[in-house]
Amino acid sequence: MAFYLAISLIMFGLLIRSNVATTNSSFSKDCLGTDGNSVLKVGFYRESCPDIEAIIFSWVGKAVLDDPRMAASLLRLHFHDCFVNGCDASVLLDDTTSFQGEKTAGPNVNSLRGFEIIDVIKSELEYLCPETVSCADILAIAARDSIVLSGGPWWEVQVGRRDSLTASMADANNNIPGPNSDVAALMAKFQNVGLTLVDMVTLSGAHTMGKARCFTFSSRLLGNGILPNTNENFMQILQQLCAADPNSNTTLANLDTTTPTTFDNQYYINLLSGEGLLQSDQALIVSDQTRETVEAYANDPLAFYEGFKQSMIKMGGLAPRTINSGEIRRNCRNPN
Repeated sequence: MAFYLAISLIMFGLLIRSNVATTNSSFSKDCLGTDGNSVLKVGFYRESCPDIEAIIFSWVGKAVLDDPRMAASLLRLHFHDCFVNGCDASVLLDDTTSFQGEKTAGPNVNSLRGFEIIDVIKSELEYLCPETVSCADILAIAARDSIVLSGGPWWEVQVGRRDSLTASMADANNNIPGPNSDVAALMAKFQNVGLTLVDMVTLSGAHTMGKARCFTFSSRLLGNGILPNTNENFMQILQQLCAADPNSNTTLANLDTTTPTTFDNQYYINLLSGEGLLQSDQALIVSDQTRETVEAYANDPLAFYEGFKQSMIKMGGLAPRTINSGEIRRNCRNPN
């Protein structure tokens, strides 16, 4: 991890210097807001807050160096944000008297982490560039940086998002794919937000990092949800791991047992070996359509990296709020 961090810091410096010379052609790859206005651009903060990427990368680098698992956690924050009414930082809002936020929704409670990293990034950006950088953009950039710092690909993040004024616990419960989902259920969730089957398999590759609690796959340990090609030895190891945790709420298992803190294509190799941790992971080899993409990524890590970059850009552009439908929060946990 320290090696990836050092290399990534060097590469990031080179990229920053290169981007200074970027022409206006970079601004042609825009995403459209819900009212049809173009709001997401590469280099949106180039004049208003030019140090934003260096600041975010520095804090994420420190967090990942202190706790390598934080890379997966920050990536997951962005994912769970975007699947609930678009990428608008609604996942960061605390409960208020007028709404119940998303932090205590089923997919998030006692699971999402990294909020304090976003807080400290926002605090520094507010000091340097008051009321300029949205919390939603911080999430998007921090997710990219987490991947880079874990050995994965770099891409230019389109920014210019606005933050939501509210959150929805109900939508978080309904929209975020569950760990016991089959391919049909997964596909429905992804299609609901405008993502494709290939996007689904590609973004599932984020499970090449991070951990999951025993309760998220406990049904498989009880003999339910047995899928083709499941590795029996792997399941026995998981049963032994979780046996000491009667409530299945505290013990953590690596989503990728081979390279658990490295962003690579090992996740897909594991699926073909029957070592997908979650039901929703191993299910991807059941369907011929999804298995074809799994096999392609298992055999070609560069194809996975390129696909992941494109799917992340696509997910990051889901339903961006405009000046008429959002704000720049001064504190990511509370609306202004």
